[in-house]
Amino acid sequence: MPRSIRRARRAPRMALVALVVTAAGACTDHATIVEPLPPVHIALEPVTSGFTSPLYLTAPPGDTDRLFVVERGGRIKIVKDGQVLATPFLDLSAEVTAGSERGLLSLAFHPEYASNGYFYVDYTDADSAASHVVRYTVSSDPDMADAGSASALLSVAQPFANHNGGMLKFGPDGMLYVGLGDGGGGGDPTGNGQNTSTLLASILRLDVDGASPYAIPPDNPFVGDAGARAEIWAYGLRNPWRFSFDRETGDLYIADVGQNAHEEVDFEPSPSAGGVNYGWNVMEGSYCYRPSSGCSMTGLTLPVYDYPHTEGCSITGGYVYRGSASPSLEGRYFFSDYCAGWIRSFGVAGSGVATAIDVQDHTVDVGTLSSVSSFGEDAAGELYVVSLDGSVWRIVEE
Repeated sequence: MPRSIRRARRAPRMALVALVVTAAGACTDHATIVEPLPPVHIALEPVTSGFTSPLYLTAPPGDTDRLFVVERGGRIKIVKDGQVLATPFLDLSAEVTAGSERGLLSLAFHPEYASNGYFYVDYTDADSAASHVVRYTVSSDPDMADAGSASALLSVAQPFANHNGGMLKFGPDGMLYVGLGDGGGGGDPTGNGQNTSTLLASILRLDVDGASPYAIPPDNPFVGDAGARAEIWAYGLRNPWRFSFDRETGDLYIADVGQNAHEEVDFEPSPSAGGVNYGWNVMEGSYCYRPSSGCSMTGLTLPVYDYPHTEGCSITGGYVYRGSASPSLEGRYFFSDYCAGWIRSFGVAGSGVATAIDVQDHTVDVGTLSSVSSFGEDAAGELYVVSLDGSVWRIVEE
C-alpha cells in the first residue's frame, strides 16, 4: 500500500484563534485559547486517484464495501476493493453543465436505500439556468443505477453561475436537507440572504417520503408564514458548499463560503427548532459586511469559528470524526480551505452558547494539499479528503 502522507512532528502547537459567541446577535473580540493542544496527529492514506474533478464522496447506509465518488462532469463512480469500477454507477454528463461552481455537485442515499434503492443528486442543468434535485433508483445490478428512473424533486432558478450550493444530506430525523447559495454575483446583489420568500441562500428541509415530490415537515420553522417559503430550515447563507451532521449528536455544521475577507463555520446544536439566521449579507463571518460597520446583529447567529483571507479564500467543510479506526480523533470536526490546502480540526464546547476549542492546524502532519473540494464519510464513520485534482485520501491518526 502507498505510504501515508506525513510530516515530521513538532512540539504541540498553541490553539489558533477561536470565535466566542456570547449572546444572540452579540460577540466578543476573538479570544485565543492558551492551553497546549492534546497530542492529536493525523496522516492521509491514499485510497485511489485518477478521478476527473471529483467533488464529493459518500456511501449508502450500512455499505462498508463501497465508496461512491461524484465527478463534476456528471459521473458517479464506485470504488470497490480499492479499485475504481470501469462503468460509472450513473452518467449524467449529458444533463449537466460542468465548470467552476457548476456541475454534478452532490449525492445522498435514502436512509432506507437497502430496501427502496432511492438516491438523490443535485446538479446544474445543461443550460446553466437552474439547480435540480432529482431522485433515481438503483437497478437490479447493485453497481448500476437505473438511468431511466429519474423523478424530479426540485428545481431552483440560478440568476448567476456561482453560489449554487449543491449539498444534499439526510439528517438524523430522516429528512432531506438541501443547500442553496445566494444565487451568485458579488455581495448578494439580488438581496436573497435576508429574504425568506426565496429558496436561495438557505438550507431546505424536505420530507421525501410524505408526498410526491416531497412534503413540507409540519415542524419546519416557517410553516404558516405567508411571507416565507415553508421549505426553509435555515437562511442567511452565502454559499453553504458543504454541511454535515454529527452522526452521534445530530449537531449541524455548515461551512459557508465568504465574500472578500472571512470564511466561517456555523454550528446548530441538536435538537433545534430551525429558523436560524446566519447573517449574510449583513455579516460576513463575525464582521459587519453591509454596512461595513455599525450593523445590527439582532436576531443573527454568528459563526462558531471563522478565519480571514490571509489564511485562505474558500472554506471546504467536512465532518466530525465518529469512526472506530482512529479513536484519538473522536469528536473533532475536520475542514479545509480550497486555496490554502491546509487541514484543520476543532471540538465544540459550551452549554447553549457554542465555542470552538482546541483548534489545530494539521499542516505539520500532512503538509498542504491541492484544491480540496470536499470531505467524505463512509458507512463506518471514517473520513476522507477529496482533491479536485483527482485524488482521494483517508484520514487516520498517526
